[in-house]
Amino acid sequence: NYGPSLMNTYEIGGVGGVGPNIAYKAIAVRLDAGVGGVSRGKRWALFDHDTMRFAAAWTGDGFIDWKGIHFNGQHQVHPKLTGDVHVSNPVGPGWADPATGSFADPRPLGRDKRPYGPLPAAWAKFRGVHHHGDRTIVSYSVGDAAILESAGAEVDPQTADRVVFTRTLEIGKSSRELLCRVTPSVTAAAIVGDNSVSLEEKDGFMVLRVPAASTPTRLKVLTAKGDVARLKASAATSPQPQPLKPLTEGGPKRWSETLKTSVTVGAGDGPFAVDTFALPERNPWNAQLRLTGFDFHPDGKRMAVCSWDGDVWLVSGIDAPENGLTWQRIASGLFQPLGLKYRDGSIFVCCRDQIAKLHDLNNDGEIDFTECFNNDHQVTEHFHEFAMGLQTDAEGNFYYAKSGRHALDAVVPHHGTLLKVNRDGGSTEIIAGGFRAANGVCVNPDGTFFVTDQEGFWTPKNRINRVEKGGFYGNLWGYTDVTDPSDAAMKQPLVWITNDFDRSPAELLWVTSEKWGALKGSLLNLSYGHGKIYVVPHETVKGQTQGGVCALPLPTFPTGIMRGRFHPTDGALYACGMFAWAGNQTADGGFYRVRPTGKPVDVPIGLKATPDGVELTFTDELDRVVAADPKNYAIKVWDLRRSKNYGSPHINEKTSTVTKAVVSADGKSVRLVIPDLVPTRGMEIKYRLTGANGRAISGIVHNTIHVMEP
Repeated sequence: NYGPSLMNTYEIGGVGGVGPNIAYKAIAVRLDAGVGGVSRGKRWALFDHDTMRFAAAWTGDGFIDWKGIHFNGQHQVHPKLTGDVHVSNPVGPGWADPATGSFADPRPLGRDKRPYGPLPAAWAKFRGVHHHGDRTIVSYSVGDAAILESAGAEVDPQTADRVVFTRTLEIGKSSRELLCRVTPSVTAAAIVGDNSVSLEEKDGFMVLRVPAASTPTRLKVLTAKGDVARLKASAATSPQPQPLKPLTEGGPKRWSETLKTSVTVGAGDGPFAVDTFALPERNPWNAQLRLTGFDFHPDGKRMAVCSWDGDVWLVSGIDAPENGLTWQRIASGLFQPLGLKYRDGSIFVCCRDQIAKLHDLNNDGEIDFTECFNNDHQVTEHFHEFAMGLQTDAEGNFYYAKSGRHALDAVVPHHGTLLKVNRDGGSTEIIAGGFRAANGVCVNPDGTFFVTDQEGFWTPKNRINRVEKGGFYGNLWGYTDVTDPSDAAMKQPLVWITNDFDRSPAELLWVTSEKWGALKGSLLNLSYGHGKIYVVPHETVKGQTQGGVCALPLPTFPTGIMRGRFHPTDGALYACGMFAWAGNQTADGGFYRVRPTGKPVDVPIGLKATPDGVELTFTDELDRVVAADPKNYAIKVWDLRRSKNYGSPHINEKTSTVTKAVVSADGKSVRLVIPDLVPTRGMEIKYRLTGANGRAISGIVHNTIHVMEP
C-alpha cells in the first residue's frame, strides 16, 4: 500500500513527441474507492510535474507492469501502464506560456534530442502535493496564477461501463489569459462549473481557454472515450466542482496505527557494542523497510527515517531504546528517496524527482503537504540515475549526488554529478562531475567533499574521492566535455578500493563524538557492498589526497550500510541500510546503533607515505618489540587499467618486503621501510601485532599512494 498516490517514472505507451510517451516525474493517483492504495485500484490518472500536463488516465485490473529496479529488481527497464488508456497527452507543456500563448517546449534537449527537466519557473512551477484522506490535490502555478488540481472518475449515467475522467481546477487570479491542453482532439472533452471559459480545437488538441477576467475560477473538465454529444449529456448531470482549498489545510489521519519494535542490546565485550533496532516489517500496509536515509529530530528523542519504496517514518524512543521504539508512518508515495535531513526543524527528503519538504498542517502527526522545495532534477527513464544522500553546509545549502547511466553515455547535464541546491531551493549548481554511482556525499568544513564511487565503465575499481569544485572524476560516460581518456585529465582518488575488500562503498562521515576517543576527528566510510564500517586514514601531499581503508572491529551487518549519523547527545553512531542491487549482505533493511565501550580499538587512524615506505599510526599503544619485527607485516602492490571496459583486474601484482619497522616513542606509530615501494594504485598492508597489554591485534589496510615525498 503506497498510499493514494505514487511518484515515479511511467511509460504511457505510444509516441510522446520525440521518442516514447514517458512521464518522467509523474504523480500516479488512484481514482476509485477502496482499500490498498494506488496499487490496488482499477482507475488512475497521471500528472507530470515537469510539464504540468495531465499525462494519462486509464482503467484495468492492474496498475502498472511492476518492472523496474525498485519494484522487481530488473535493470534496464522502467514501469509501464497496463490496462486501457482512455486519455493521454504527449510529452510537452500542459499549459501554454502565459506570456506568449505558445505551447512550444522551451526545455533544454538532452543528447538524445529529447527535452528534460521542469518548465521555467516564470512559466509554470510545481508547488507540491496535498493529501486529504484518499484525495490527492496537486498544487502548482502558471504565470502568477496559483492552481489546485484534483483528478477524479465518474461513471457515465447512460452506461455503467463507460468511465468519465475529471480534472477539478481551482485557478487563482491571473494577469493573463491561460491556455491548457486537455486532450488530443480524438478524445471528447467538456466543461462543468464556469460558462465563461471555453474549449476549442487548436493544433490537434482540445484546449481550455481561461480569460484573465474569469479568474479566479473553479471548474471541472471532463474527458472520455466516445463522441462529444455523449460527454455533454454526462456533463449535464455531473456534480459541480468541489472546492479544493479546504482540502489543503490538513486531513484525517491515514495511518492511525503506531508499531512497537524491540531493541537487541549488543554485547560490550569488544571495543564496540552494536544494538539492533528491529523494524516493523509486519505492518498493515505491507510496507518494505529498505532504509535509505535518516536524521535526528532537534529534540534528540526521535528520528525521521525514509525507505526506498517511498515512505517516511517517525521513530520515537531513541532516548531510551531499551524500552523499545515506536514507529509511525507519516508519509508515503515518494519517488525512490535515498537521503533525509532535518533543517530548521523541518524534514527534507532527497527523491529522484525533487527535494521534498514535509509539512504536518494540522499537527496530527502525519504529513498532509509534500512541498516541492526544489525539482531542478533532470530525470530520464534510465534505472540507474539515483539521487543519493542529502547533507547541508553551515549556511543551510543542500548537497546530493546524481548517478550516471549504466553502460551508456550521459544524456542530461546532471548525470554523474555532485549537486548543490541553495538554501531557499531556488537554484541548483553542478559542483563536480565524472561520477558513475556516487552513493552519497560528505560535506567537509573546508568547503570540499568526500564522495565514493563504484567500479564500472571508466572506473577500474571502487574509489573514495576528495572532491573540489569543478573537478572531473574519471567517468567519461558521465555528462562531461572531457574527451581525454588519460589519467592526467581526471582528479585522482584518495584510494582505489578493490572488490574483495569492499565491493560497494557508500556514504562517508566524520567522527564528531568525544566518546569515540582516539577515533574522534577520523573519517569513516560505510559499506553497502560488505555491510561494514571502515576508518579512512589519509593525508594530503602537494594538493593530492591519498590514504586507505581499514575495517573497524565490528561484526558484519546483515544488510548493506548506506547512511550514518552521530547522535548529538549519546554520542553513538546510528546507521541504516538496505539490500536492493548487487551486494554481499542481503537482509532487506536494517537499523543499528554502534556504541564505543572504551576498550582499545586498535585500528590505524594515520597513514603516511614516506620516502622509503609508509607510516601507520594506531589508536592505541602497541607492544614495541612485536611492532618492530618486520616479519609481522605482509605487503602486496598492484596496478589497475582504466578503460571503457567494466572494472579492471589487478595488473602486475607482486609482494614487497618490509626490511625494517621503526616504532615511535609513544608506541602508537610504526614506520615500515619497503625499499622497492613506488607510488601505486593498489596496496595491501597486513599486520599481526600485539597491544601493550598483550592483546592480539591484526588487520588489513588497502591503500593508494600517489606521492612519496622525498
